[in-house]
Amino acid sequence: MDETALILEAQKGDLNAFNHLVLVYQDVVYNQALRMLNDEDTAADASQNAFISAYNHLHSYRGGSFRAWLLRIVTNNCYDELRRQQRRPTTSLEPLDDAGEEMESPEWLADTSSLPEDEAERRELQTAITNCLERLPDEFRAAVVLVDVQGLDYAEAAVALGKPVGTLKSRLARARLRLRDCLQGVWELLPAEFRLVGND
Repeated sequence: MDETALILEAQKGDLNAFNHLVLVYQDVVYNQALRMLNDEDTAADASQNAFISAYNHLHSYRGGSFRAWLLRIVTNNCYDELRRQQRRPTTSLEPLDDAGEEMESPEWLADTSSLPEDEAERRELQTAITNCLERLPDEFRAAVVLVDVQGLDYAEAAVALGKPVGTLKSRLARARLRLRDCLQGVWELLPAEFRLVGND
Protein backbone atom coordinates (compact mmCIF):
# COMPACT_ATOMS: atom_id res chain seq x y z
CA MET A 1 0.00 0.00 0.00
CA ASP A 2 1.40 3.42 -0.89
CA GLU A 3 1.77 6.34 1.50
CA THR A 4 -1.35 8.18 0.34
CA ALA A 5 -3.46 5.08 0.82
CA LEU A 6 -1.95 4.47 4.26
CA ILE A 7 -2.72 8.05 5.29
CA LEU A 8 -6.31 7.76 4.08
CA GLU A 9 -6.77 4.50 5.98
CA ALA A 10 -5.16 5.98 9.08
CA GLN A 11 -7.47 8.99 8.87
CA LYS A 12 -10.37 6.53 8.97
CA GLY A 13 -8.99 5.16 12.23
CA ASP A 14 -6.91 2.23 10.94
CA LEU A 15 -4.14 1.96 13.55
CA ASN A 16 -2.22 -0.63 11.51
CA ALA A 17 -1.99 1.80 8.60
CA PHE A 18 -0.69 4.50 10.93
CA ASN A 19 1.84 2.07 12.42
CA HIS A 20 3.19 1.48 8.91
CA LEU A 21 3.71 5.23 8.58
CA VAL A 22 5.45 5.31 11.95
CA LEU A 23 7.87 2.61 10.80
CA VAL A 24 8.68 4.60 7.67
CA TYR A 25 9.31 7.90 9.48
CA GLN A 26 10.42 6.97 12.99
CA ASP A 27 14.13 7.40 12.25
CA VAL A 28 13.82 10.80 10.57
CA VAL A 29 11.54 12.08 13.37
CA TYR A 30 13.84 10.75 16.10
CA ASN A 31 16.95 12.19 14.42
CA GLN A 32 15.29 15.60 14.23
CA ALA A 33 14.46 15.46 17.94
CA LEU A 34 17.93 14.20 18.86
CA ARG A 35 19.67 17.01 16.98
CA MET A 36 17.34 19.58 18.52
CA LEU A 37 17.50 18.27 22.10
CA ASN A 38 20.87 16.46 22.25
CA ASP A 39 19.52 13.85 24.65
CA GLU A 40 18.49 10.36 23.58
CA ASP A 41 15.77 9.81 26.19
CA THR A 42 14.23 13.25 25.73
CA ALA A 43 14.39 12.82 21.95
CA ALA A 44 12.64 9.45 22.20
CA ASP A 45 9.89 11.03 24.32
CA ALA A 46 9.52 13.94 21.90
CA SER A 47 9.31 11.51 18.97
CA GLN A 48 6.68 9.38 20.67
CA ASN A 49 4.67 12.47 21.57
CA ALA A 50 4.95 13.71 17.99
CA PHE A 51 3.48 10.48 16.61
CA ILE A 52 0.69 10.50 19.19
CA SER A 53 -0.09 14.10 18.28
CA ALA A 54 0.07 13.25 14.57
CA TYR A 55 -2.39 10.39 15.02
CA ASN A 56 -4.75 12.58 17.04
CA HIS A 57 -4.60 15.34 14.44
CA LEU A 58 -4.56 13.31 11.23
CA HIS A 59 -7.83 14.96 10.24
CA SER A 60 -5.93 18.27 9.94
CA TYR A 61 -3.44 16.85 7.39
CA ARG A 62 -4.45 18.29 4.02
CA GLY A 63 -1.88 16.77 1.68
CA GLY A 64 1.59 17.77 0.62
CA SER A 65 4.70 16.29 2.19
CA PHE A 66 3.70 13.99 5.04
CA ARG A 67 7.34 13.93 6.18
CA ALA A 68 7.39 17.73 6.47
CA TRP A 69 4.09 17.64 8.36
CA LEU A 70 5.53 15.15 10.86
CA LEU A 71 8.77 17.10 11.18
CA ARG A 72 6.82 20.26 11.93
CA ILE A 73 5.04 18.46 14.77
CA VAL A 74 8.25 17.07 16.29
CA THR A 75 10.09 20.38 15.85
CA ASN A 76 7.29 22.18 17.71
CA ASN A 77 7.47 19.50 20.44
CA CYS A 78 11.19 20.16 20.70
CA TYR A 79 10.62 23.91 21.00
CA ASP A 80 8.18 23.19 23.85
CA GLU A 81 10.71 20.92 25.57
CA LEU A 82 13.51 23.47 25.20
CA ARG A 83 11.29 26.16 26.73
CA ARG A 84 10.42 23.78 29.58
CA GLN A 85 14.12 23.08 30.18
CA GLN A 86 14.84 26.81 30.35
CA ARG A 87 12.17 27.17 33.02
CA ARG A 88 13.42 24.12 34.95
CA PRO A 89 17.12 23.58 34.19
CA THR A 90 18.57 20.17 35.00
CA THR A 91 22.04 19.07 36.01
CA SER A 92 23.73 16.40 33.92
CA LEU A 93 24.88 13.22 35.67
CA GLU A 94 27.58 12.66 33.04
CA PRO A 95 31.19 13.25 34.20
CA LEU A 96 32.58 16.62 33.11
CA ASP A 97 36.05 17.46 31.87
CA ASP A 98 38.15 20.44 33.00
CA ALA A 99 36.25 22.73 30.61
CA GLY A 100 32.90 21.71 32.10
CA GLU A 101 31.92 19.65 29.03
CA GLU A 102 30.37 16.18 29.23
CA MET A 103 33.05 13.53 28.66
CA GLU A 104 30.82 10.87 27.16
CA SER A 105 30.00 10.95 23.45
CA PRO A 106 26.65 9.63 22.21
CA GLU A 107 26.79 5.92 21.37
CA TRP A 108 25.60 6.57 17.80
CA LEU A 109 28.89 8.35 17.10
CA ALA A 110 30.97 5.23 17.72
CA ASP A 111 32.62 3.66 14.69
CA THR A 112 34.47 0.52 15.64
CA SER A 113 36.25 0.38 12.26
CA SER A 114 38.09 3.68 12.79
CA LEU A 115 41.74 3.96 13.76
CA PRO A 116 42.24 5.46 17.24
CA GLU A 117 43.57 8.74 15.79
CA ASP A 118 40.66 8.99 13.34
CA GLU A 119 38.21 8.16 16.12
CA ALA A 120 39.68 10.86 18.36
CA GLU A 121 39.44 13.44 15.56
CA ARG A 122 35.89 12.37 14.74
CA ARG A 123 34.84 12.64 18.37
CA GLU A 124 36.47 16.06 18.63
CA LEU A 125 34.66 17.23 15.51
CA GLN A 126 31.31 15.76 16.58
CA THR A 127 31.62 17.35 20.03
CA ALA A 128 32.44 20.70 18.43
CA ILE A 129 29.50 20.45 16.01
CA THR A 130 27.11 19.44 18.80
CA ASN A 131 28.31 22.30 21.00
CA CYS A 132 28.00 24.80 18.16
CA LEU A 133 24.49 23.56 17.29
CA GLU A 134 23.47 23.96 20.94
CA ARG A 135 24.63 27.58 20.91
CA LEU A 136 22.36 28.45 18.00
CA PRO A 137 18.95 29.97 18.69
CA ASP A 138 16.30 27.23 18.51
CA GLU A 139 14.89 28.55 15.21
CA PHE A 140 18.32 28.56 13.56
CA ARG A 141 19.14 25.08 14.86
CA ALA A 142 15.86 23.71 13.51
CA ALA A 143 16.59 25.14 10.04
CA VAL A 144 20.12 23.69 9.94
CA VAL A 145 19.02 20.27 11.15
CA LEU A 146 16.16 20.06 8.66
CA VAL A 147 18.21 21.11 5.62
CA ASP A 148 21.83 20.20 6.35
CA VAL A 149 21.31 17.11 8.52
CA GLN A 150 17.95 15.69 7.45
CA GLY A 151 18.44 16.67 3.81
CA LEU A 152 15.07 18.33 3.20
CA ASP A 153 14.82 20.76 0.32
CA TYR A 154 13.94 24.37 1.10
CA ALA A 155 10.24 24.01 0.30
CA GLU A 156 9.80 20.94 2.48
CA ALA A 157 11.84 22.40 5.35
CA ALA A 158 9.78 25.60 5.18
CA VAL A 159 6.62 23.52 5.55
CA ALA A 160 8.17 21.67 8.50
CA LEU A 161 8.91 25.00 10.19
CA GLY A 162 5.63 26.60 9.19
CA LYS A 163 7.54 29.56 7.73
CA PRO A 164 7.95 31.04 4.24
CA VAL A 165 10.89 29.77 2.18
CA GLY A 166 12.52 33.20 2.39
CA THR A 167 12.46 33.09 6.19
CA LEU A 168 13.96 29.60 6.13
CA LYS A 169 16.76 30.69 3.78
CA SER A 170 17.51 33.71 5.94
CA ARG A 171 17.67 31.63 9.11
CA LEU A 172 19.76 28.99 7.38
CA ALA A 173 22.27 31.53 6.06
CA ARG A 174 22.64 33.16 9.46
CA ALA A 175 22.90 29.78 11.20
CA ARG A 176 25.59 28.59 8.78
CA LEU A 177 27.62 31.75 9.34
CA ARG A 178 27.42 31.27 13.10
CA LEU A 179 28.41 27.62 12.76
CA ARG A 180 31.33 28.54 10.51
CA ASP A 181 32.58 31.04 13.09
CA CYS A 182 32.02 28.60 15.95
CA LEU A 183 33.85 25.76 14.17
CA GLN A 184 37.01 27.75 13.38
CA GLY A 185 38.96 25.77 15.98
CA VAL A 186 38.29 22.45 14.24
CA TRP A 187 38.20 23.75 10.66
CA GLU A 188 40.92 21.37 9.46
CA LEU A 189 38.85 18.37 10.62
CA LEU A 190 35.84 19.31 8.48
CA PRO A 191 35.40 17.63 5.08
CA ALA A 192 36.31 20.09 2.31
CA GLU A 193 32.72 20.48 1.06
CA PHE A 194 31.59 21.69 4.49
CA ARG A 195 34.19 24.44 4.62
CA LEU A 196 32.14 26.30 2.01
CA VAL A 197 29.16 26.53 4.34
CA GLY A 198 27.32 29.83 4.18
CA ASN A 199 28.48 30.62 0.65
CA ASP A 200 25.37 29.51 -1.30
